Amino acid sequence: MTLRGAAAIVGVCELRPERSRPDRDIPSLLAEASLGAIRDAGLRKEDIDGMLMEPDFAGSAGGLNAKMAEYLGIQPKFGAGINVQGASGVTGAVLAAAIVNAGLANYVLVACAEARDPNARPGGFPGPDPTLSEWQNPFGPVVAANGWYAMIAQRYEYLYGGTVDKRAKIAVDQRTNANHNPVAAFYTTPITRDDVVNSRLVADPLHLLECVMPTSGGSAFIVGRADMARSLPNKPVYILGGAVHIPRQHFQHPSDFVIAPVERAAKRTFAMAKYGPHDMDVLELYDSYTITVILELEGSGFAKTGEGADWIQDQDFTFRGNLPLNTHGGQMSYGQAGDAGGFSQVTEAVFQARGAAGERQVMKDVNLLFVTGSGGSFAQQSGMVLTTDPNA
Repeated sequence: MTLRGAAAIVGVCELRPERSRPDRDIPSLLAEASLGAIRDAGLRKEDIDGMLMEPDFAGSAGGLNAKMAEYLGIQPKFGAGINVQGASGVTGAVLAAAIVNAGLANYVLVACAEARDPNARPGGFPGPDPTLSEWQNPFGPVVAANGWYAMIAQRYEYLYGGTVDKRAKIAVDQRTNANHNPVAAFYTTPITRDDVVNSRLVADPLHLLECVMPTSGGSAFIVGRADMARSLPNKPVYILGGAVHIPRQHFQHPSDFVIAPVERAAKRTFAMAKYGPHDMDVLELYDSYTITVILELEGSGFAKTGEGADWIQDQDFTFRGNLPLNTHGGQMSYGQAGDAGGFSQVTEAVFQARGAAGERQVMKDVNLLFVTGSGGSFAQQSGMVLTTDPNA
C-alpha cells in the first residue's frame, strides 16, 4: 500500500512570528491557527473528523486532542499525537495522509503552537532525563541545542572543511528571502556573508547569525481526501510520499555526528513519490542551524557526502534562484515558534505550490516540492514530497 496521491493539503494558516505574545497561551494560539486553516479550506468545524496536535515540547502532552476538541467545539472520530519535536509538521502531514487513506477520517486538522508569554507563571522542565548518562545529566554541553549542533559543525569542519565562511551562504540567501516576506522576523534586516562570519560566537564554531530566531507563533493545516479536495476553494497540494527516521534520542553513543537521519527518510520518501532529489523545484528544509541544512542536502541526495559546503556556493537559494530554499526565510530569519517552527516549512510549501507567496513567490513553475523536519539534535528527521499535479 502507498500514500501516493491519496490525500492533499487543502487549508493552511500560519500565525505571524513575534518575539513574544503577552497574555496568550498555547490553546488560544492553537485555536486561532486551527480556525484559520478551516476557513482557508472552505470547510466548517463540523467537517473536521480527525485531529493531530503536537504539544509544545516544554508543556504537557496529556489529553491535548481532547482539550482542544472541546475548546474548538469539534468532535473528531479519530485523533492522535505527533510528538517528534521539529519533525512534527512533516510527520503530521504524512500521518494525516495515512489516516485519510485508511478511511479513518476525511479531513484531519494538524496544528502546533508556541506561546512565549513573558507574563506567564514560570514553569520549567521536569527533573533529569533518566535516559541520559551519569555524565550528561550533571554537566551537559551548553544551554539548549547549541552545544549539540556545535559538535556536529565542529566534526564536519574537521572532516570536510565546511567553515563558517562557507556555511554563511545558507544564512545570507535565506535572509534575502525573509527580506521579501512582510511577516518574517527579519523582514527589514538584510545581512552579508561578513555579517554572519563576524557575528558573536554562540557555541564554537557556530555564530549567532547561523542560529534559529526563537519566536511565538503557531501553524495549522488540513489534510483531506484527494477526491474531495478538488471541490474546495484552493488548489490542492497532493502528498506523493513521506517518511520518518528516528535513530536515537541523544548524542550519547552516535556512530557518526555528521550522518543526518533524513538520509534514510528521504530515500523512502523519494521511492514512494517516484521522483528523485533533482526533480524538485522548491526545497523547504528544516533549518535550526546552517549545518543542519548542509547535512540535510547531503543526506537527501542533492550533494555528495562531504561536498555540501562547497556545493552550496554554486547554488542560488533565493526565491529568484535555480534552487529556491526556505523561501519564507527559514527558521533562522522567518522565526522558530518552538516545535511549530517545523510546521512553517509545510505551510510555506503550500503557499508556493498555490502561487500565493506574494513578493517571495518563486520565479519559475512550481510542481514538485521537498519538505523536511528535524527534531532534537539529529534525533529524528522526516521528509515529504508535495505536488500540485494530481496525475504526477
